[in-house]
Amino acid sequence: MNPPDSPAGSDIAALRKTLRKQAIAAREALPADTRAALSARIEAHLEILLKTLAPRTLAFCWPWRGEVDLVAWVGRWLAADPGRRAALPEVTEPAKPMGFRRWQPGDAMAVDHHGIPVPVDGARVVPDVILIPLNAFDAAGYRLGYGGGYFDRTLAALAPPPLCIGVAFELARTDSTHPQPHDRPMDWIVTEAGAYPAGARGELRGCE
Repeated sequence: MNPPDSPAGSDIAALRKTLRKQAIAAREALPADTRAALSARIEAHLEILLKTLAPRTLAFCWPWRGEVDLVAWVGRWLAADPGRRAALPEVTEPAKPMGFRRWQPGDAMAVDHHGIPVPVDGARVVPDVILIPLNAFDAAGYRLGYGGGYFDRTLAALAPPPLCIGVAFELARTDSTHPQPHDRPMDWIVTEAGAYPAGARGELRGCE
C-alpha cells in the first residue's frame, strides 16, 4: 500500500502523528469568518452530492477540535424530507466498533466515552451513508483520524459497509497519509473545492 521507498514501522507512526498534529492545529487556527465561508461551500457541495446518492439514513459526527460543523445543515437536510433519518456515532466501549443512535434537532444529549455528545434516547440504526471528518486526507481517499481506530473497526463490522464521505477543509489535503493495511479509503471526499470520488488510481475527479 505504501510505495517501496516510503518509511516504515516507527517512522511511519511518527510521520502520521506529526501530520495529524499539524493538520488539527491549522484547522483550529482558522478565523471564524473564514471557517463560516468555507463551511457554507462544503454544505453546498454536500447538498448536491446527497441529492444524487439519496441516502435515507445519514450518519454524521458532532464537531470536535475545529472540525466542519454540520449540525445545523443536517437539521435542514432532515426537515426537507420527513422520510430521512440522521444518526450520530457512539463509543460504547474502548477498542470496539461504534454504534449509531438516531438524532433529531432538539434531542436530549449525553456524552460518550470520549465526552462527545450522543442522543440520550435515540434508537440504534444502521446508516447507509456516513459523513466522516478528516484530520488529513490524500488523493487516494485515505484519512487520518485521531489514532483510535474506531471508524476502521466500525466499518469492518458493518455488512454491507456504508458509503463513506470524508468531509474536511482543503487545508487537510496532503500528498500521503501513509495508509496502513487496515485503513479503508473514503468513497468520496468533500471540501470547499468540491465533491470528489476517490479513484481506483488514487486520483480525485471533480464533480459538478
